[in-house]
Amino acid sequence: MNKTKRKIFETSMKLFAKKGYDATSVEDITATVGVAKGTLYYHFSSKEEIFNFLVVEGIKLLQNSVDIKTEKLNNYLDKIKAIVLIEVKIIFKYEDLITILLSQFWGNEIINQTCKQQVFNYINKIETIVEKGMEKGEIKYGDPKAVAAEIYGLICSGLVYKLRKQDMTIMDMYKQFEDTVIKGLEV
Repeated sequence: MNKTKRKIFETSMKLFAKKGYDATSVEDITATVGVAKGTLYYHFSSKEEIFNFLVVEGIKLLQNSVDIKTEKLNNYLDKIKAIVLIEVKIIFKYEDLITILLSQFWGNEIINQTCKQQVFNYINKIETIVEKGMEKGEIKYGDPKAVAAEIYGLICSGLVYKLRKQDMTIMDMYKQFEDTVIKGLEV
């Protein structure tokens, strides 16, 4: 991604997180980036395309991180621990992205459906890991869909927790989730 496209991307993410998708205009984006509309339209055909790119790339970042970390691990509970740590790191590093995913998940507009589909793709990845862990007896048996949704849900609860407790570190948050959520999955 070239410098201008990256600046449009990063600025849009901040504006969508701060003002919301609907309240952010193309003019807001171009004024904040400091480019003409033509330059924005050279890189993205519409505000919706920027949003879709942001959501798809954000979830891809999350999925790639999970793939890289979990493929090296043999134990499925360790894979879940790695996923939780990745999610906590994402909360700290990409708070704006998480805010957008959470705020645009609900609704029936095309952007909401795109957001929902990308999140569900990510949850399906977690569900597969949970199912295999249950089959091997390394994770407590339960409904894999519920467990996967709970693990994804840590992104939401983690962001709320971070906003309420400003002086927290990544490892402080991870330790809290390890003591509650992960221990609940141990056999």
